[in-house]
Amino acid sequence: MNDDRLKRISGEMGVELTEEMLQNFSVYKEMLKEWNEKINITTITEDEEIDKKHFMDSLSPALTGLFDGEEKVIDVGTGGGFPGLPLKIRNRKLKVTLLDSLNKRIVFLGQVIERLGLREIEAVHGRAEELGLKAEYRESYDVCVSRAVASLDTLSEYCMPFVKVGGYFISMKGPEVDDEVLMSKKAIETLGGKVEEIKYVQIPESDIVHSLIVIRKIKNTPKKYPRAGGKPKKSPIR
Repeated sequence: MNDDRLKRISGEMGVELTEEMLQNFSVYKEMLKEWNEKINITTITEDEEIDKKHFMDSLSPALTGLFDGEEKVIDVGTGGGFPGLPLKIRNRKLKVTLLDSLNKRIVFLGQVIERLGLREIEAVHGRAEELGLKAEYRESYDVCVSRAVASLDTLSEYCMPFVKVGGYFISMKGPEVDDEVLMSKKAIETLGGKVEEIKYVQIPESDIVHSLIVIRKIKNTPKKYPRAGGKPKKSPIR
């Protein structure tokens, strides 16, 4: 029944899922609920809520058309794997890095990846402001996506350094983003980006509307960013 619901609402949203994908989501959901009893991964634990608020929300970036090929993707502040893991389940050709600062979540994600037999996906324990300075990660991704809870100016400093010139940073937010985008204009430009589109997505069979802020990387991020010591959060670029 759960698979039927997920298949129905994904179709309504415009993201088609095969039987294999639905089975993968079913396994992922059961593991999420099981592990959540041991470690705090999510406060959303009801099947229908997981389908809508985690799985469908995580699949919404696919509507941009930026996850249909063999893109190299990093998900910053992935938590329980959102949105990176659902995007990988939908398109196994993606090369995905799931980044989170809490190692317990990384252990969980490693188990899910192994159970689903996914390749070209890694769960990495680390902080964005540290990895963003390392040569193997810096400006090497086609797309950086984040559903992390932080202001857009702060999040841009964490995420933009990962994106190669010509690539994209997609920030997943709530419905009211105009003021936040305006306040983040200087940070986005300083870090080498330009807002290309704000896409609003209605999650089917709910009153949930989310926005995807699509930022294109048009020039290299200055070497001084990201700053260390929590500065992106304490004193955002403004």
